[in-house]
Amino acid sequence: MVDHIPQTVTLDGRELAALKARLQNTDRAAAESDAAAAPLRAALTLLTKEADGWLTQGPWSVTDKAKAGPSGNIHDYVSQAPYWWPDPARASEGGRPYIERDGQKNPEVLTYTDRVYLEKVFRSAYVLALAYYYTDDARYAAHAARVLRTWFVAPATAMRPHLNHAQLIPGINTGRAIGIIDFSQAYASVLDAAVLLAAKTTSGSGSGSGGTEGWTDADDAGFRVWNRDFLAWLVGGAFGQQEHAMRSNHGSFAAMLVASIAAYVGDMEQVAREVAFAVHDHVPATITADGRQPAELVRTRSWHYSTFNLLALTRLAMVADRAAERLEEEGQAKGERLWPSLYAAVEYVLPAATGGRDKWPHADLQFEQFAAADLVRAAAAAGHTASQAAVSKLMLPPDGDTWPLRPAPEQLDPVKAPGQRPGTAKPV
Repeated sequence: MVDHIPQTVTLDGRELAALKARLQNTDRAAAESDAAAAPLRAALTLLTKEADGWLTQGPWSVTDKAKAGPSGNIHDYVSQAPYWWPDPARASEGGRPYIERDGQKNPEVLTYTDRVYLEKVFRSAYVLALAYYYTDDARYAAHAARVLRTWFVAPATAMRPHLNHAQLIPGINTGRAIGIIDFSQAYASVLDAAVLLAAKTTSGSGSGSGGTEGWTDADDAGFRVWNRDFLAWLVGGAFGQQEHAMRSNHGSFAAMLVASIAAYVGDMEQVAREVAFAVHDHVPATITADGRQPAELVRTRSWHYSTFNLLALTRLAMVADRAAERLEEEGQAKGERLWPSLYAAVEYVLPAATGGRDKWPHADLQFEQFAAADLVRAAAAAGHTASQAAVSKLMLPPDGDTWPLRPAPEQLDPVKAPGQRPGTAKPV
């Protein structure tokens, strides 16, 4: 029996429910004959192993840092620009103002614990919520609730809903518009996590009138208020508008972030505006007719940034699909579809996605073939014929593949500090 359909933002709730039903198939003979379910079981093993690891970590708070940032308020998020380093010529001045080294991450940024903890919040909440959804193990739900409540809801520990001091550069500024990408890279997954925690299921794991063990109606309401305030800051503030206007991966992620939050809080008009902006303005300005992404190809890690930009845009296309489904259920017009605007760019990366470094005619300091796996699979699921033909030739991420249970693109090759590199991938 198909489970309750969660109203997820990016992930397809119907697909999640169907996957859960297959994993929980009590007909042993039928389950064993379902060869296609083997990747699901393997992915579940990976997922629950990671979730078990998160059970002993956190929760984290923006107030855990040693001292407040430029504003003096400990509840304000603060991070440092990753590619900016102390200027050796100014050693006596502490290297300030800093100088840029594109693609080289300064390990000093790790001293700003907000960014370090934020990544843990985002990842743990997502993994724990997914593990809860598929297993109904209340431990996962309870800890995911603690993580989200601590960072976003509880007055004593919550972050204020703005990013005025993200990716500051010592000696130059106290925050930048492009610091919004600290959130936009993975925050949409957190919204799906909150939906999964709040959804009651037919398994009987839901409690009360709203949500699972630990994630209360008050938590859910508080989290939605936080997101409405954050959305208002993104749409109405100077930083949000500057980031949104950028014709690069920054603009792509900004549009995806706004659309995701708008969908979560039920502002479907804002979602429609973001999709229309992408189709008619942003994509034509950032992707050429032959699929090149000029702003990303000039980077020292051209492959990384080309796939990175497409990650944002393919996720935005999925948000648009979910919004269209919701509007159709309500008897309204579906709105525009973003996918056709992206296929040329997907086709441009396909040769390297299936053939490796020799098929990528641009410079890249650290080529990781598997970085394209998720976005190609997402395009294939959307009906793109060339991507469908390429799926069997893709490289998987080296640490295992959980795509079968979370079929939406994730960043598979995060930029590492010097000396930290992913392992070798294996074919699908």
